[in-house]
Amino acid sequence: MTSADSIAIVGIAASMPGASGPEEFWQLLRGGVDAVRERERSRPFGPDRGGFVTGLDEFDADFFQLSPREAADMDPQQRLALELAWQGLEDGGVVIPKTSTARIGVFLGVMAADHADLVAMAGVDGITRRTLTGVGRAMVANRVSHALCLDGPSMTVDTGQSSSLVAVHLACESLRRSESEIALAGGVHLNVSPLSSAVVEAAGALSPDGKCYVFDERANGYVRGEGGGIVVLKPLARAVEDGDRIYAVIQGSATGTGSGAGGLTVPSATAQARTITEALTNAGVEPAEVQYVELHGTGTRVGDPIEAEALGAAYGPAHARRSPLLVGSVKTNIGHLEGAAGVAGLIKTALCIHRREVVPNLNFTRPNPQIALDELGLRVAARNEPWPAAGQPVAAGVTSLGIGGTACHVVLTAAPAVTRPASTPAGRPVGALPVLLSGRSELAVRGQAERLRSFLLDRPEVSVVDASWSLATARAHLSQ
Repeated sequence: MTSADSIAIVGIAASMPGASGPEEFWQLLRGGVDAVRERERSRPFGPDRGGFVTGLDEFDADFFQLSPREAADMDPQQRLALELAWQGLEDGGVVIPKTSTARIGVFLGVMAADHADLVAMAGVDGITRRTLTGVGRAMVANRVSHALCLDGPSMTVDTGQSSSLVAVHLACESLRRSESEIALAGGVHLNVSPLSSAVVEAAGALSPDGKCYVFDERANGYVRGEGGGIVVLKPLARAVEDGDRIYAVIQGSATGTGSGAGGLTVPSATAQARTITEALTNAGVEPAEVQYVELHGTGTRVGDPIEAEALGAAYGPAHARRSPLLVGSVKTNIGHLEGAAGVAGLIKTALCIHRREVVPNLNFTRPNPQIALDELGLRVAARNEPWPAAGQPVAAGVTSLGIGGTACHVVLTAAPAVTRPASTPAGRPVGALPVLLSGRSELAVRGQAERLRSFLLDRPEVSVVDASWSLATARAHLSQ
């Protein structure tokens, strides 16, 4: 399945309800945690119940060389994107000074304009010279490129709820055209305006009991969530040459559009199936080779049966497969991240491939009677289980759908097996090793030291040599 067009996921950043960082997110998924909660009183706006991230008022402006006043006037989605970009680059071992000559692109999906709503509600007296750059959604991607001195393509993408997965698709195309050498792709979404919650509620798409019952007979709508994620992408050949850890490989993807006969917001099974088939063709992967698909999976009465029909049509009848196609949706854990929903599903799937484990789809008891799972060759992943490759190469799909019909499907496979030399020759004692830590302030360095200590204590299997090498070569050396 490997080709010159394959794209490696070498870094992951995640800020999700109940989880900060890819490791916490994996533990949440593996533990079957429902991170949907009641809104805290300290938070003035947002849905009454949903998936919330914490620390929206915590931002190190000085780290990104911003004034406190400018940071306060920025859309908090810009601040979150900056934090995720840095986290993703560190996770991928990409050091900005060392890659200053590389063209690094930024592709971020954003559909929410809650901060602009709040500015408008405050009236013209609250407008400052920083408002224009603070409210513009284009600035979410541009701010990252500017702050980190990245000179590749920089774009914010809005295709509705499929925005962040479409951003990943565009980033992969940019890498294949050599327009970018490395790409940051994903999306952010925050629910901080009373207007956006009122608009979504008026549309009638929300679950009245605050749970997402994907493919279950109780399906009655979705739960709003927020957060974001970024994946760091490289051409597979370069990632292998650089010795990167590879979470998963994007073999191909496709986008398409089409609404059903019932109107603009009614999904089309035919259009979805066409997009999935095109993605499989682009990936060079046969439908029967795919073992798992991360659903768009909103848990709505209309959307779930249509998505199931599309999967059945694209991935073939049950007799063409060795076993049913496993499906699940991260929305049952964290709610619907709307503009960032697609990258949340992509990160979940990449982590599952990396760990060779399927995590449970929550809130599933009895199948929706409108979804003939057996006839469609589908099975809901309702428990933790080993990845069902059965001797085949590992392969998965990820679907994301926009309310206006824009669909995106991405096909993932496992990283290729690469033989690497041992960190130290057998039997050779390890002498004193440098542990290099840096930050923008003394307090930041202390925080780094505390996190490193906790990391090594929790993971005794981690080689001290590897940790020392990574700190010296794969982290930015800051002022202190």
